Amino acid sequence: MTDGSYWTGDRLETLGWAAGAVLLAALAVPWFLWRDSTVVAGLPLWIWWHVGWMALASLGFYAFTRYGWGVGVESPAPATDTPEVDRDG
Repeated sequence: MTDGSYWTGDRLETLGWAAGAVLLAALAVPWFLWRDSTVVAGLPLWIWWHVGWMALASLGFYAFTRYGWGVGVESPAPATDTPEVDRDG
């Protein structure tokens, strides 16, 4: 049974990480810079875009591994009425 709220914290967190992944993938290729011939420090601007974007993507992946790993994949542990069994003693 649900509590009546479709947008729970878990669902919002899953959607947030999914939106971040789509954004990382969509902007990984700088389509808007392909016909730009601007050169910065001897390299085309689109190369610098990749350098900066990969740095930003690495920070995003780091945040995901720290805070979002398993979101949308793992389900919360079900509540049980039985006590834990201590097998050591």
